Amino acid sequence: MLTGEKRGSFALEGSNWFVRPARGVARADRAWPADVRLLADEHRHLRETIAALPERALGRRLTGKRYTAAFMIRGIAAHDLYHAGQIQVIKRLRGSRYS
Repeated sequence: MLTGEKRGSFALEGSNWFVRPARGVARADRAWPADVRLLADEHRHLRETIAALPERALGRRLTGKRYTAAFMIRGIAAHDLYHAGQIQVIKRLRGSRYS
């Protein structure tokens, strides 16, 4: 939405759940590095998009939305922090009897 791209223009098909190869399958071993690259590429694109926004654009409402670009950017950051927390929990659980 910050770039004007239509909703659903993400590189992978699906809305909230993406089909991934099963764990232990050779394809999964190749899919993980590709997924990490995709994450890094998308994050870099986000940073570049935000850096290119003029300061005056931050307070403007996004087209067809009731919120501003700054509000969306804060929401994206909160979303990323949520997932970072999930990753930390998973890492701790892996070392526990629940792994």
